[in-house]
Amino acid sequence: MRIFQILPTVSFGDAVGNDTIALKKVISQMGYQTEIYAENIDVRLPKKTALPISKLTRVNKDDIIIYHKSTGTRMSFTLDKWDCHRMMIYHNITPPSFFREYSMKSTELSELGIKGMKYLSDKIEYCMADSDFNKNDLSEAGYSCPVDVRPILIPFDDYKKAPDEAIIKKYCDGYVNIIFVGRIAPNKKQEDVIRAFNYYKKHINSRSRLVFVGSYSGMESYYDRLCRYVDALGLEDVVFTGHISFSGILAWYKAADIFLCMSEHEGFCVPLVEAMFFDVPVIAYDCCAIPYTMNGSGAVIDTKEPAAVAMLMDRIINDSSLRESIIASQRKRLEDFSYEKVRSVFEGQLSAYIEKIRS
Repeated sequence: MRIFQILPTVSFGDAVGNDTIALKKVISQMGYQTEIYAENIDVRLPKKTALPISKLTRVNKDDIIIYHKSTGTRMSFTLDKWDCHRMMIYHNITPPSFFREYSMKSTELSELGIKGMKYLSDKIEYCMADSDFNKNDLSEAGYSCPVDVRPILIPFDDYKKAPDEAIIKKYCDGYVNIIFVGRIAPNKKQEDVIRAFNYYKKHINSRSRLVFVGSYSGMESYYDRLCRYVDALGLEDVVFTGHISFSGILAWYKAADIFLCMSEHEGFCVPLVEAMFFDVPVIAYDCCAIPYTMNGSGAVIDTKEPAAVAMLMDRIINDSSLRESIIASQRKRLEDFSYEKVRSVFEGQLSAYIEKIRS
């Protein structure tokens, strides 16, 4: 028995790609011959991280294909050509409604992704979902196979690497740094983060800064709209980093005072866990997978009213007992995402699936 992971794209620094790469190591340590195959492989990744899908030419009946589903690709409609065992790890697909105003390409990819996910509902033997939210998505799409929840596997040792000291030196300057980490995209609702920051800066603390850490490639139209919104508000100290190095991302977590998430669609949201790792208090809008990922930790809110969000930020920053309580709750939740614990969950789920197909 061999185990192959396949997905349309393996990207450098992407949560799905990182999960796939981390699982490859675990599967190999479990004693199985394994490989990653993809249609597109980021050139920044080490050689042999993944192979072109065209190289996957021979698959035996007792082999397992693990398909990572997170976007639109024709791969979904050809998966059943492989005469072997098929399982899926479902990372969720952002609804096309978020993209229609900004990108036809992203809209079409999303629509194709949802069609592909539904197409596979009776062709997959077993699924893993990143969250309860994702599991419910599969149920609504008609999946009747067993579905287990397994968080994304995050190699936290990577976050212990040296941060970009130039960023820390420049921006740890007495200002309150409010950050959001994630690609610039309409479902992330960065405009709602700007709206809350606008109130905070103009009515509570002028010595504050908002930083969006993430690429806007492919979403230039939405990025331009955000920039125009900042200008229309006459708002200063808003930073869009664009794509930056991993050491730069680590530096922004080190410099952050608050992590503010107003996203309206997340299948898991790895940056929430990253913020927990760096003891950055999280304020997050109660939506999609956010309640699962936070699970009672941080500050999960049911409003986007700018004054309310701004005053909560101010209280967390200035009330040391509240801040310490929030950080303590996040540290406790972080234990559930430890590499060892999630690896053990994955090994148990995969082993149970293998035992079932062998019996």
